[in-house]
Amino acid sequence: MNAGADEHSDRPDFHVVPAERIRRGDVTDVYFLRGKAALEWDGADPVVSAEVRTTSLPNGSPWGIFAGLEEAVALLCDRDLAVEGLPEGSVFFPEDPVMTVSGRYLEFGVLETALLGVVSQASGVATRAARCVLAADGRPVYSFGARRMHPAISPMIERAAYIGGCAGVSTMTGAELVGIEPTGTMAHATILMLGEERAWRAFDATADPKVLRVALVDTFRDERFGAIAAAEVLGDRLSAVRLDTPASRRGDFPAILREVRWELDARGFTGVKIFVSGGLDDATVPALNPYADAYGVGTWIAGGPVVDFSLDLVEIDGEARSKRGKLSGRKDLWRCSACSSHGVARRDAPVTVCPTCGAGVTTPVVPWLEGGKLVRPLPSPSDVRALALREAKTAASRP
Repeated sequence: MNAGADEHSDRPDFHVVPAERIRRGDVTDVYFLRGKAALEWDGADPVVSAEVRTTSLPNGSPWGIFAGLEEAVALLCDRDLAVEGLPEGSVFFPEDPVMTVSGRYLEFGVLETALLGVVSQASGVATRAARCVLAADGRPVYSFGARRMHPAISPMIERAAYIGGCAGVSTMTGAELVGIEPTGTMAHATILMLGEERAWRAFDATADPKVLRVALVDTFRDERFGAIAAAEVLGDRLSAVRLDTPASRRGDFPAILREVRWELDARGFTGVKIFVSGGLDDATVPALNPYADAYGVGTWIAGGPVVDFSLDLVEIDGEARSKRGKLSGRKDLWRCSACSSHGVARRDAPVTVCPTCGAGVTTPVVPWLEGGKLVRPLPSPSDVRALALREAKTAASRP
């Protein structure tokens, strides 16, 4: 039977797990169930502390954006646990404990698989979004990648892209989750069926007045002539032209954008912006910045490589203990706002003065759950996004 199927129906269903089964640990790796059985047989259930951390980031990145906290709290709440960690949207570095869970092991041991899953994937997407937004240098980046992911997790993908810095998302459910209106332009399919001018006019006639008129101009013709035609058809109502040129036709893409901008300006359409999508990433965007006004980025953000977080026991019944290769004991993160230094310290030997510049330091870690109950409100997606944008900009400026 499929994970979400009705057992009395022969109709196939989506291969997804209902939330209640995630919360009770049904998605766990089987060896955690075997460990649970062994502990119960032995009568052992120690009080432990476990840290979520990674030793490295994908592609050698020096920093990442922490995401997935809200779902992690949803997973761990109503259990007799204490949870502390970074606010969602925070920059983190290799070796930083982004979250620490404390309580009796059997309260959360079988949830390890799900816990790591929600923070690892969301952090990977948010980090990619932040890097692309930095590359765009102030131009808005929109998340267009939901179609590359399973639809059951598209809201999570869109939320992670948004809190990582994207200005908007394309799907209805993703926009609903973060509390904004969805962003989209036109589909090639509409133009293939109606032809360009009929499709542009139909879009203009039917789209809500608050929707910006962005015409897709490269379905059939050269981008330059398509842009001019769209501007002549829609006139002052045209906000932007969208170029979604396939890789096989791009050639010198910055030169194509320059030509489009030149010809629009030459005909008086100086207010028409250029929106670019299709196969973009943080490496290709900077060369387009002199001519592009906004970007739609799909697969590169939505398919961001997961952060290889692990959940490591570091304390058992009050005794610092860890496996080989891991640092034992509870830890504190410290940050210096004066010189941007950062580090990890033993909780019983905290760092209060920056070893680099001598300024006072702070910790970004805050408590989230005590006894399974929230001790502070979870921030809104817009507040998380604002934090991520600030911290990513600061992290990128470090030498």
